[in-house]
Amino acid sequence: MTTATTPTSERVDAVSTETSTSTAAAEWASWHAERERGLTGEHGWLTLTALRFLSGTPQSIPGIAGEWWADADGAHVRATASEGLRAWDTRTGRDTDEAALDGQHTVVVPEAGSTLAALGADGVAAEVALRTGRYVVRVRDPKAPARTGFTGVPTYAYDPSWVLDAPVRWYDEPRPTLVRAAQPGLRHHVRVVGELDVVRDGVTTTLAITGQQAGTGSVLFSDTTQDTAEWRVVSLPPVHEAAPGAGASGDAPASGGLPTTVRLDLNRALNFPAAFSDHGTCPRPVDGNHLPVPVTAGEKDPR
Repeated sequence: MTTATTPTSERVDAVSTETSTSTAAAEWASWHAERERGLTGEHGWLTLTALRFLSGTPQSIPGIAGEWWADADGAHVRATASEGLRAWDTRTGRDTDEAALDGQHTVVVPEAGSTLAALGADGVAAEVALRTGRYVVRVRDPKAPARTGFTGVPTYAYDPSWVLDAPVRWYDEPRPTLVRAAQPGLRHHVRVVGELDVVRDGVTTTLAITGQQAGTGSVLFSDTTQDTAEWRVVSLPPVHEAAPGAGASGDAPASGGLPTTVRLDLNRALNFPAAFSDHGTCPRPVDGNHLPVPVTAGEKDPR
């Protein structure tokens, strides 16, 4: 028997879709407000004012006291008590509350890691990071204009058409890959854990997923929009291993216990810290992670 769709049922479907979209838009707005609050922390991403790669020769760095250098034992700073620099306790995430540094302080971080290392009397902090075997110091100033003048990150309005269910193929083992970075000459080691297909305007584009293991990760991508940052990132929602033959929410068959479809919400495409200042060391997308269409969703260029 064939049942004709009545005008009433059409209205019910339309109202249901409108309500669902309204709820999703409200959730997105709440999520993005939290994202903006995270940017404005006392030593958050909007406070970067300087970046220096360290060598074996001690050097001064604008905005922070002491002389800084690096060697095989770590990154080092030497200061006198009169400079008012206090060492940062990497175990507690606080300054040591001790007298100002009068001598040498050493910091060791793992590859791709970072930590605050010292705090000036004026609240300016020095962050030490290790990028592809090179130690870096970044200055974080709570009075940086990017923070004090922050009014929000411009975004596109929420658009449900950019919430995509993308076919995904997880790799049996992560594939180590080297990518370029925001800073010229710098490289990042990343792990490609799979790939997914984005279909838009009849065009299918395959993008690499980076992360630690199959089933989770993020997609760094560029596209053809003119008012966004050069590249952005969107995180995939966590997926859980499914029983054989079942997929995410039971909507797709699974391969190796993982679903073969993931939800890619490009409304949640974010700018990297490098979009807010010239002092980011952020990784660029894996070669080929370019969408040949304008992605009019997510965050716009903040500068």
